[in-house]
Amino acid sequence: MNSLTVAVFGLVILFAAYFVYGRKLDRYFAVDAKRPTPAHTKADGVDHVAAHHWTVLFGHHFSSIAGAGPVVGPVIAVALWGWVPAILWVILGTVFLGGVHDFGALVISIRHHGHSVADIAEQVISKRAKLIFSIFVWLSLILIIAVFVYLCADTLVIQPDIVLPSLGLIPIAVLVGFSLYRLKLKQAIVTIFGLLTLAILVILGRKFPIDLAVGGNIIWSSALLVYCYIASISPVQFLLQPRDYLSSFLLFAGMFFGYLGIIFSHPRINLEPFVGWSSQGGDLWPMLFVTVACGAISGFHALVASGTTSKQIASERDIRKIGYGAMIVEGVVAIMAVLVVIAGFSSNEALGKILGRAGPIGAFGQGYGEVTKIVLAGYGGSFAVLVLNAFMLTTLDTATRIGRYLTQELFGIKNKHFATSIIVFLSAALALTGKWNKIWPVFGASNQLIAALTLVVITSWLLSRKRKYNFVKIPAIFMLVTAVGALFLQIVKSFKGRDFLLMGISAALIGPALFIILESRTVLFKRFREEKA
Repeated sequence: MNSLTVAVFGLVILFAAYFVYGRKLDRYFAVDAKRPTPAHTKADGVDHVAAHHWTVLFGHHFSSIAGAGPVVGPVIAVALWGWVPAILWVILGTVFLGGVHDFGALVISIRHHGHSVADIAEQVISKRAKLIFSIFVWLSLILIIAVFVYLCADTLVIQPDIVLPSLGLIPIAVLVGFSLYRLKLKQAIVTIFGLLTLAILVILGRKFPIDLAVGGNIIWSSALLVYCYIASISPVQFLLQPRDYLSSFLLFAGMFFGYLGIIFSHPRINLEPFVGWSSQGGDLWPMLFVTVACGAISGFHALVASGTTSKQIASERDIRKIGYGAMIVEGVVAIMAVLVVIAGFSSNEALGKILGRAGPIGAFGQGYGEVTKIVLAGYGGSFAVLVLNAFMLTTLDTATRIGRYLTQELFGIKNKHFATSIIVFLSAALALTGKWNKIWPVFGASNQLIAALTLVVITSWLLSRKRKYNFVKIPAIFMLVTAVGALFLQIVKSFKGRDFLLMGISAALIGPALFIILESRTVLFKRFREEKA
């Protein structure tokens, strides 16, 4: 089969879903452009800041939710189970689960003054549910930061020519933020300046690579954790928002060249469509659905939507563009990730060898370089890794900021420096173990469990307002069963392999999750009965 056929099939469905299903979601959630948002009602100049334009906020939101998830997960899934299961889950999950989840999380947070999903759980379920949900999310955020710190540092070691543009983007972002919000310069001029400066850094990076051959991963991991600390406590409009906005252009360029390469070369698919139900990564269900992670649905998206995005959105008219639209574009990225590896490698064995040696990011870079050879010559692989690195940085700074919010709320810590230090220290302790590949399935399961619990909260919120809810309830049940099943399997697998660290992490996650499920069940069943009556 030709890869271009698969690309057209996937993209047509995703973009049709945005206009058709997205409009239905507007009606289901009663979106009202006249209703004031927390960016205006609670403006404080630090966290609650109305974005300069919806495109700036889209850049922040999209960059934050994307990270390396829609690439790493699908690439691993293709190698373990085949490309057909991976791409079908990306498409169906994005349209009916991930998009609904992100849209709903953003709406309910805006309606509750920019509060987190965990906060809203107290009002629609119970006070105990809020507490346990917050603890679960807090633990999951440490996992997220640890995984992406390791992966991000690894890319800087593997591809030293991306160090300069990756780190240089930080001061550029500060300058862009200052120009937009203090100097009040035109967005188009500031954007062009930022992108041109970044392009110069990309060229300089090729000429002056910063190669830390000895201890590189530890050095870069430490530097990234320092950056996370600074980004977490800085005003959102002067670093986080503009850096994510500029990063989004990198990914748009990456998608453009990736699909352009597929159009011009339209390579044949060489990999097997279906490898088998069982693999070394576990059975297709439930492990495929937690391995793909952000490529179809991700609980972290709800944390971003209710943690930073809801505090910056200027009007409810932008909810579909940002909440549903960003998830659709992430599905486009995940499809591209699948296509470049199934068209860029000659066989499943060849992909497996690269995965074992260079990991999923290295495999993606090589496949991307092969597919885009006709448009990017020999620069495709390096460019692909640069794009991924930029997006992992956006995930890191957003996750640390949200972790700071939760730490202050959970433990009553008023000092933001101390709260951030706790998150950074615990993430560092886990990241420096170097077990990202073992942590990934646990991260995926916890991430999907956050998504499931968020869908439960959204269902309860809709029920309490006597609105349609089955479009959220059904995905919630599927994700609950899948994520809990995956965590149980991880506990069994870790016990057999005598990996007690991962077994302890899985057990620590599944306990509070089961409590929330039982607590939610009581409240939801009561509301279901009331609705029928």
